[in-house]
Amino acid sequence: MIKFNLSNFTLDAAAPGEPARRTITGTAVPYNTFATVQDGTRISFAPGSLPTTGKMPKLFMYHDSTQPVGLVTERLDTAEGMMFTAKISNTRLGDEALVLAADGVLDSVSVGVNPITFKYDDNGDMIILSANWIETSLVPTPAFEGATISQVAASAPDEEAEEEVTEPETETEKDETPMEIQAAAAPEATIPTTPIFAQPKRGFAMPSAAEYMAAMHQGGDTWVRVNRAFKENLLEKSSAYEFALAQDLTTDTAGLLEQRLLGPVIQDLNFMRPTVTALGVSAMPSTPSKTFTRTKISQHTSVSTQTEGSAVSSTKMTLSANTVTKSTQAGGVFISQQDIDMTAIPALQTIINDLTGEYMIRTDDVCSDALVTAATASGSTWTFAQTDPTSLVDALYDAAREMAEDTNYFPTHIYCAPNVWEKLGRQLDVDKRPLFGYVGANNNIVTNGLGGSTGLNYNSMNPLGLEVVVSNNFASGTMIVAHTPKGSPTSAFSFYEDIRGIMSNEDAELLGRNVTFYGYIATFANIPVCIQAITTA
Repeated sequence: MIKFNLSNFTLDAAAPGEPARRTITGTAVPYNTFATVQDGTRISFAPGSLPTTGKMPKLFMYHDSTQPVGLVTERLDTAEGMMFTAKISNTRLGDEALVLAADGVLDSVSVGVNPITFKYDDNGDMIILSANWIETSLVPTPAFEGATISQVAASAPDEEAEEEVTEPETETEKDETPMEIQAAAAPEATIPTTPIFAQPKRGFAMPSAAEYMAAMHQGGDTWVRVNRAFKENLLEKSSAYEFALAQDLTTDTAGLLEQRLLGPVIQDLNFMRPTVTALGVSAMPSTPSKTFTRTKISQHTSVSTQTEGSAVSSTKMTLSANTVTKSTQAGGVFISQQDIDMTAIPALQTIINDLTGEYMIRTDDVCSDALVTAATASGSTWTFAQTDPTSLVDALYDAAREMAEDTNYFPTHIYCAPNVWEKLGRQLDVDKRPLFGYVGANNNIVTNGLGGSTGLNYNSMNPLGLEVVVSNNFASGTMIVAHTPKGSPTSAFSFYEDIRGIMSNEDAELLGRNVTFYGYIATFANIPVCIQAITTA
């Protein structure tokens, strides 16, 4: 479950003569506003992402299901966010909630939701498209700025009126003496409760393993209270523990030790798309079909010198229709409800993040393969000789010449496998200086006439002004020189994509959830002659 905090209460109350009210009204979630949740993920809600019908979300204190104080009774979806009204139950805990709200202690609310469908933007931030709204809680700390509670309405007997009564009151008279509560007069918001008599401080009950894990998973104030109570208990009984600690070792009490899982989960794959990033993503045409058409000029018109009295040059323009086929890239898993409910590090979110990353790797692989297939063989070979760059320079300029002769375009990028990038970095001139400069570990700037850079990373070198793009999705030895200015209509290669994101549904028979991440992609070689492959040796 994901929890979000909102802030700021203002108070309003029933006027004299009105029925008693115990409600909170305000904004549960502002739309299109980002907040950072406990695992560090930035999340926002899309308009209409929370339901306005169905089971009413419960109202808790501190996201603690053992401290229920009411129900969300009204939900109104607006352009700015989800508005709500919650009714506070007429219980001692409900009275406490109203007092803390009036005093400004609990001046925020927080929602707990289970996302159903969502997507990630270009920054990797989650945008929730639909979710189950489980609960709303009164909490002291907000996460979203600008999300406010519009009013808190409460009524209580008028204490001054009670002091002047000389005759027994009827039940009707009691009900007709509501007291107005204003934020500026917090002390008046005190709601009479049954007197609490002095009694010895209760000893701290050691939590069970399940209670301990639940408090750690819930986090926030619940986790803080459990830890504080545990430490206080240790101090009170330190003399008794001194003897036990001298005799008992962890090897003797292994069954009492809890397993602490430190999140987030270690990520051993860098989810990146070097080739797609360099090319740029074009929007997939919104045609309800498996294919779409790209039009190219297969024969251009002509212009020549015209002799007076003679006909001008005339060549008709011929267009060709090229079919581009969409492909579906998808992956999914089934996750049991036990795995969702019983993992300290949220298993569902971890799996979704991994599915998203694998989608990125897969689509870059498909794009890289298509780029290699579209390339024209330049006929040049780069034979690596560490202190002789002649072969490399010859190969690069030969590929550039091929493009320029046919199109007047020049290369902008080198696409290569990691082992080719390594050779580029190790290429030296005759004086054994790096042919393509970089910034070393001691910030000693090394430059050379053929290149320069701003840092040692996969695109830190720029041979002859070309940006180097390295992807391990290219086969060993791959080296392609191409004219692919990002986002330009003159690019020799296009990558189209429509990311659909998460599809999820519950499986009641197997007690779990099926989760799928998918999208549609397509590639097209616009100008194959401007994609030149160089053989490496």
